[in-house]
Amino acid sequence: MQISGVVAAYFALGAARSAHSTTGAVVAMLAGWILLYFSCHAIAHWIVGRSLGIRFAFYTVGGTANPEGWPAGLRWLFEHLPFFGVQTEKASMQKASPMARAIMWSAGVTASAVVPTLGALWAWRSGVQGSKLFLLVALFWAVGTLASNWTSRVGDFSKARRALGNP
Repeated sequence: MQISGVVAAYFALGAARSAHSTTGAVVAMLAGWILLYFSCHAIAHWIVGRSLGIRFAFYTVGGTANPEGWPAGLRWLFEHLPFFGVQTEKASMQKASPMARAIMWSAGVTASAVVPTLGALWAWRSGVQGSKLFLLVALFWAVGTLASNWTSRVGDFSKARRALGNP
């Protein structure tokens, strides 16, 4: 499903590029960005984790694990949107080095910030109507995503710090 989301985002961004109106371009760009945002997090954990020898038991679907990282208006929304997650296999996590665990935990939120922003950057570089302002919004969102997760006690960066023995 996540790969399908990334592929659909590619097509949405392509549609934004060929849109004949600014409204159509912005709607397609927003759709592509949202698809990337929701489709890259768990798969980044999986790709990076597997490359570091970490195995996964299954995927999960549920709201954000970091609700306090969002302002009140968005908090409820992000608690109820269907985010994909991954459940690691306990034995492989115990065998993995602290650095491997930290990198795997950091991969998800980093991908959630970087991948959609790269989509917005591509739209801007491709000359999509309305993409300059959209890129600025995407950059602001990415910084907020990273900052809120960095300060969270339950987010992926917190898990990465704990894996390295830092509270």
